[in-house]
Amino acid sequence: MTEVADKPRWTAHWAQLFDEVVTSGLCTGCSGCVVACPFDVLGYNEADGIYKPFHLEDEGGPGGCGHGDRGCTSCTRACPRFRTWETEIDTHLFGRTRAPSEVDGISKDIILARASDDYVHQLGQDGGLVSALLVWCLEHGYIDAALVSYLEGDGTSWKAVPGVATTREQVLAAAGSRYTYSATPMAYGEAVAGGAEKLALVGMGCHSSVPPMMTVRKAGKPARRFTLNVGLLCSKTFDDAIFPDLFEAKYGLRKQEMVKMNIKGVFQIWMRNGDYHEIPLKECHAWTREGCKSCPDFAAEHADISTGGIGAFADWTLTIVRTDLGREIIVKMLEDGSLIGRPGDDDPGAIALLRKLSIKSRKRWPATAVDPPRLIPSPAPQPVASGTA
Repeated sequence: MTEVADKPRWTAHWAQLFDEVVTSGLCTGCSGCVVACPFDVLGYNEADGIYKPFHLEDEGGPGGCGHGDRGCTSCTRACPRFRTWETEIDTHLFGRTRAPSEVDGISKDIILARASDDYVHQLGQDGGLVSALLVWCLEHGYIDAALVSYLEGDGTSWKAVPGVATTREQVLAAAGSRYTYSATPMAYGEAVAGGAEKLALVGMGCHSSVPPMMTVRKAGKPARRFTLNVGLLCSKTFDDAIFPDLFEAKYGLRKQEMVKMNIKGVFQIWMRNGDYHEIPLKECHAWTREGCKSCPDFAAEHADISTGGIGAFADWTLTIVRTDLGREIIVKMLEDGSLIGRPGDDDPGAIALLRKLSIKSRKRWPATAVDPPRLIPSPAPQPVASGTA
């Protein structure tokens, strides 16, 4: 019998995370390491668009950690950009790594869905799917809290902040899209302090890789509380400075007067007085958040359910069902009428765009980092011309 070599002991800690992720350009600012830290020595800097973890103790400098030197490895175990993160999570969630054709991740079904409740549908973004999903899961005992993002204060600052929703009213208060960044996992502490045991996480790809990464690498207690993972399609977020520096300075659009925004090939903005404006996306690129520039995950590839408002139908949500749990919930909601669904093939352009944007995001991953996230399908073979010379 051939003996299987023991898996090497995991020893990487904050010193390696700081060098390989935090200061290398790979850090998305997801905050997974901060949430996982059992000694509470990692802080989170969201000032001036930084959105990165940092060590709270001066000993050893920014990259030093006495707890890590003594054997604590929680931060690197939780990080969904540290070393072979993608293949580890794929194997854990799906029992295999993806094929080259699965550039938008492994999935079971792709459908179009919308909330059947007209109020939820109108209040939510696109089809209102995420709001309807969270309300249903709270009412049916799948979760007892959801980590979401809210707008700070009265909403007129348009600054997104992490928060907890435990009621229908709180879920609906979080409805709608913000295109500035919120480290949603940071609401974990508030949820646990409130007694929550079964959490849903709603976030972009960088966030939705955190729970399975924590689980597969055994990053500590937080992993067991994440029971539902809802991902949002995302090509990038923008620094908060885009409001004064572009929208107001060039177009005279004050954030205090904005009531809704969306991205559909252009940056769409609705104002309190009823006016509607479109800003070319190419004008917004200069305000791309630093943590998004190397992120390879457009399609929230490690969520139970990934959702986004791309395609021809503005009032439907493109819904990618990835796991058995995701399928169970969506099927039950369709069966009891909480959701209205239609085949994804009704909008082939949306699926084509999903894959196009996924390929574009994957090309961002640096060649100097581990290879798997650069996985891109080979070009289709070109037909050979027939005929005689």
